[in-house]
Amino acid sequence: MDLLDDETPEGAPKSNAHEFTVSEISGAVKRVIEDQFGRVRVRGEIGRVSRPSSGHMYFDLKDDRSVVAAISWKGQVSKMQIRPEEGMEVIATGKMTTFPGQSKYQMIVETIEPAGAGALMAMLEARRKALAAEGLFAPERKRPIPYLPKVIGVVTSPSGAVIRDILHRLRDRFPRHVVIWPVAVQGQACAGEVARAIRGFNALPFDGPIARPDLLIVARGGGSLEDLWGFNEEIVVRAAAESEIPLISAVGHETDTTLIDFASDKRAPTPTAAAEMAVPVRADLIAWLREGEARMQRSTRARMEMRAQRLTDLARGLGRPEALTAQARQRFDASADRLGPALLGFTQRKRTRFGPVAALIRPQLLNNFLRDERKKLAGLTDRVTSALTRNRVDALRKIEADRAKLTGLTDRLRAAPQMRLNALGDRLDGLDRMRQTLGYTETLRRGYAVVRAGATGADGLVTTAQTASATASLQIEFADGRLSVAPENGQGGQQSLPPAQDTPPKPKSAPRAGKKKAPEQGSLF
Repeated sequence: MDLLDDETPEGAPKSNAHEFTVSEISGAVKRVIEDQFGRVRVRGEIGRVSRPSSGHMYFDLKDDRSVVAAISWKGQVSKMQIRPEEGMEVIATGKMTTFPGQSKYQMIVETIEPAGAGALMAMLEARRKALAAEGLFAPERKRPIPYLPKVIGVVTSPSGAVIRDILHRLRDRFPRHVVIWPVAVQGQACAGEVARAIRGFNALPFDGPIARPDLLIVARGGGSLEDLWGFNEEIVVRAAAESEIPLISAVGHETDTTLIDFASDKRAPTPTAAAEMAVPVRADLIAWLREGEARMQRSTRARMEMRAQRLTDLARGLGRPEALTAQARQRFDASADRLGPALLGFTQRKRTRFGPVAALIRPQLLNNFLRDERKKLAGLTDRVTSALTRNRVDALRKIEADRAKLTGLTDRLRAAPQMRLNALGDRLDGLDRMRQTLGYTETLRRGYAVVRAGATGADGLVTTAQTASATASLQIEFADGRLSVAPENGQGGQQSLPPAQDTPPKPKSAPRAGKKKAPEQGSLF
């Protein structure tokens, strides 16, 4: 008591209550909750589902008045038969605990089961209607099943009895090449693996190392609605609807219906029935072929007999062949009888005509004929040789003449440009001389001058005395230079000029360059 008094600050109220730290009070609350609610089953509606990349799942369990935070660890999520979705009413099994970091309590959920078949079926029906509204279940999307596929792809668990039943039934009916894609047929990983398997089979190339199936079978044995729930997932339904390879769904027993059955091209009540739909019975097919062969042979034989009978019936309407050829045979016999004597007579006549001619034929006549023909041939050869020789000489002469003409033409062509240039040069020189002769500079050399107004001559030519008298300054251009002058009456006054003489006065010489102009200069007029 004294120690407590010593530790109590001065002026503070004294108390015997124990002081807890924050961690102590949080641990005490955690132990109380975990002891009182070691394992509980909570019924409620799922809300606010969160699945971060860590693999854990966070969600809420709520009713119309309260909310309980819930969490499932990654290992627990992978074992769940039903994937929790917002709005689903479930019964969650787990334990209550606290989260000291946020001063709240929460439930660690180990398993989840639907609160009732009605709620689960209602959610399934809502999903079915939504997918049907997109046209995924439309009959026109379904493809026909091939009559006898070469390769069959099976999507199922490799360790179950389903694959053995399928292989056994295929072996009994019609052995085919089977490619198995192993998947989980229930649990959290079921939907993703089945969807990847369907898309994987469709992605195989036609000429790849793994044969591309002509038909797919998605199979699973019977089970509860929760066990078959993976085949109701939207990802599986979309993969089945997008499959380019015809697909048979065989999930559960005949009474079980999943959404993949609506999207598949054909539904089988059992996996064994799917194998029966995939291939025909080989023995039945062989029997059918043999029966068809027999029917074809009977039909062919009957048709041939019918044709033969028809031919016989038509032949009765024809006459006897002997009667048709009797006259021709008779004429042939008569001609044959006359042929022998006629040939003998013809030969005798020819021999009679040949006798006199043969007497005239002697070797000397033939030799003379050959000698004459040789002479004719020799003369003809000489004439041909002479003609060829003359033609050759004429051709050579013509070639030489053409060559001489070509040489002359070449020389003229080479000289033509130079002659043209010379003529143009002469014409240019003449035009230049004419330009110099007609130019006013030649006129200046003959004693004339050009008078311009202004000291620089920029105000134009002066052609009259009246204009010159009215101008303040003038510029006079001679043959050897220009001279600036001012009229005597530079203020605009007029001055009479002496009468013109026949001989123009001698022009004054221009002042020398560099010499000052005289202050008083006489008028040029």
